[in-house]
Amino acid sequence: MANPVFDQASSNRESSHGYAWWFSGNTFAQSEAGDGRPPRKRTVIQHLVSHPGRLTIMYFIVLVIASTTMLLIPPSTPKGETTTFSTAIFTAVSALSTCGISIVNSTTHWTLFGQAVLLVSVQLGGIGVMTFASLITLAINHHMKSTQRLLTASELGTSKLSEIRGVLNVVIATTMVIETITFVALFPGLLKVNEGDWRKSLWESLFFAVMSYNNAGFTPDTAGLHVNSWGVGLPIMLSAFCGTLGFPVILNLLKCARAHVPPKRWSLHTKITLTVTFIIVAMSLTWFLLVEWDNPFLFKDADLNTRMRYAMVAAVMPRSSGFDLSWVPQVSEPTKVFMSVIMFIGGGSTSTAGGIRVTTFAVILLICRASFTGHKDINTFHHRIHTNVAMTAVSITSTCLLLVLVSSLSLMLVSGASLTNSLFDSCSAFGLGGYTVGVAREDNPAALAILAATMVVGRLGPMTIAYSISRPRTLEAVRYPTEPIVVG
Repeated sequence: MANPVFDQASSNRESSHGYAWWFSGNTFAQSEAGDGRPPRKRTVIQHLVSHPGRLTIMYFIVLVIASTTMLLIPPSTPKGETTTFSTAIFTAVSALSTCGISIVNSTTHWTLFGQAVLLVSVQLGGIGVMTFASLITLAINHHMKSTQRLLTASELGTSKLSEIRGVLNVVIATTMVIETITFVALFPGLLKVNEGDWRKSLWESLFFAVMSYNNAGFTPDTAGLHVNSWGVGLPIMLSAFCGTLGFPVILNLLKCARAHVPPKRWSLHTKITLTVTFIIVAMSLTWFLLVEWDNPFLFKDADLNTRMRYAMVAAVMPRSSGFDLSWVPQVSEPTKVFMSVIMFIGGGSTSTAGGIRVTTFAVILLICRASFTGHKDINTFHHRIHTNVAMTAVSITSTCLLLVLVSSLSLMLVSGASLTNSLFDSCSAFGLGGYTVGVAREDNPAALAILAATMVVGRLGPMTIAYSISRPRTLEAVRYPTEPIVVG
């Protein structure tokens, strides 16, 4: 029997609710009261489970505490090295949010054990706090409760409860397959770079495979991205690009490829995500070639082919990955602002990237086009964007703009950095870009606290946090059109 809540047919539109219903705790209380039984007193655990938004944040906090503790213990650092609490918790948040901003040298400050803690933290953050929580539930109870399945639906971009288990399996399998392919592709190139040291090459291949797909900028050595070695740089760049698309897009592309569905019949969400993503990458490539052509730090003594390769890496990586930091502080001021904008936009919805998401940005542009042309409806690819989706996009963009503004001003106050540098690091933290121009420093705990809070919002999303602190009865039901897109 079709589920009345997630059935998107027009005949069931009156009973169809969206994200607000998923995070509304009183829905389950109402279902208990409707059967005539007196409501039972709920425990703390039941209270958290009935409000998945708060449960998500609790899981994230637990993971941050565990990761911070592991980074503080002696096996994580070499003898003679110490890690302050501010450095440990900032690194833990940076890893779990898949941001990748590092304030210490990952090669010399962390041991193999410490790097392994970073790798596991990034993997858990990349798969998703909510998705991982559901896997725990599956392992313990062999089934998922309704609230947990609803929460996972929000993370994965699906809307039917019956699809969640299958989607979870595909997500985990897809993640493992892409990371395995990246690992295999990286090993020969890294073996050559490391002059035959196969143990080091195996570890670096695994580390880069996990970090690239999850769009985290941590590196296991001082060479960074190995941009001069295309055999290493290309697999990392392609894996990072796949990670920015988001699970709904990857799953839709896999389904369409298996069924031989032509591109014109792809989902609206997939079309918008791919279109905007390729436009942003093309604009970034053009920008770096035109504006930074004579930059000696980016294109020093490079021929045309090398310049194109460097520009491609610079166009793809700043959106979310954060690899190869050496050239970032040396770019021009206009390029820092441009990079801040593309990091603020971020990647695809429910992806390992941050930002407001490309679908949100696309909806904002479509709203402007409809307003300037005098149209009441917001249309694209022969589909109408629902009003509630447009309202959500405007709310997310406005809130995130305010967040970045407050974060930038706060960084200027506590660090004395310029507006451009403060804006850059704020957008990098919010968009999980992983880059820094020196504002994030180990000797400035106040700046680290501001950036860590910005990373948390960028990873969890403003909608999750808003629903977590809201009273359930104040949330309105959001009705979605026949073919939804995921924003935020």
